[in-house]
Amino acid sequence: MKIDLTGTTAGEINKALVRGRRAIGTPAVGMVLTLVIVTDEENAYDSLKAANDASREHPSRTLVVIKRVSRSPRDRTTSRLDAEVRVGAEAGTGETVVLRLYGEVVDHADSVVLPLLLPDAPVVVWWPVNAPLDPAKDPLGALAQRRVTDTYAAEQPVRELSARAAAYTPGDTDLAWTRITPWRSMLAAALDQVGCEVKAVEVEGEEFNPSCELLAMWLADRLDVPVKRALSSGPGLTAVRMDTSRGPIVLDRADGSLATLSIEGQPARAVALKRRDTAELIAEELRRLDPDDTYASALRYGVERLKTAARQPAADETTADETTADGAAADGRGTDEPAAEPEPVEEAAKAPAKKAAAKTAKKAPARKATAK
Repeated sequence: MKIDLTGTTAGEINKALVRGRRAIGTPAVGMVLTLVIVTDEENAYDSLKAANDASREHPSRTLVVIKRVSRSPRDRTTSRLDAEVRVGAEAGTGETVVLRLYGEVVDHADSVVLPLLLPDAPVVVWWPVNAPLDPAKDPLGALAQRRVTDTYAAEQPVRELSARAAAYTPGDTDLAWTRITPWRSMLAAALDQVGCEVKAVEVEGEEFNPSCELLAMWLADRLDVPVKRALSSGPGLTAVRMDTSRGPIVLDRADGSLATLSIEGQPARAVALKRRDTAELIAEELRRLDPDDTYASALRYGVERLKTAARQPAADETTADETTADGAAADGRGTDEPAAEPEPVEEAAKAPAKKAAAKTAKKAPARKATAK
């Protein structure tokens, strides 16, 4: 059932929700939270579809906030609120209200959303695109216990991670982090099987994929080892290689669906590691409403620190080339200048002896003649 409201108010929207529930005979019970989606017109359909699919696991009231910014100065001063109320089969297992804001009301979206929140229920705000740099200080983000962003949708995803770390507040999370949950589970299980010491790690994936960076930062933060970031053509994450005291551990996923786990001394086995859609990611995030301390620790590790740690060699690693270079520098020679060929020790020692024998041979006849 759909109810369209033009030039409406929050009070009228609440009355429409009550009428819709009475019409289909469904009371407002069983909804566990309010999900607020802040998006634009282009991404509203896909975001709402993902939220409706996730509502099968988490029945909720979904409020879609679409800010319609007009280019005309005249329209900017005209405030208007249009709403589309959906109940029943049109809204999954919950209720949906699509809010379109025009004019000055765009800057006061929180005043529109606040009267529509479910009483005594947690609030989750999700920005599929164009997330604020500091979600906790956003007027809508301040209403929520959990704030979900997606750095993969940013123009510069890796730089966006640094901004997220600087502005992190307990309750923030990122779908780029949610995407690597199966990878983290599989790698942790592999290390539990072997019981070894990890010496170095290599994470391979697309160049501008924040999930790859977050996985590398998580491994570096938890294992305290150098983590190298390798590039591939994707899709997404493609491989993780760990150098351990018991041999290499490799988790390789070349096709984006089926991965191969290889552990030294064990047969390689195939594991399901498919790329999940947005509905599955949102459903996972709605399962927990407490702060994600593991995400916060990995995020604060930092991309720059990850690159610096990967460039530093181990303290006990000194190659033969480095030793030769140090010796050449001590002699005052460059590494490209050939060393002078040393004189053989035996020949150098024999040379003074030969000269002394020649002098003795010349003096011997003169001594004999004097004796006669």
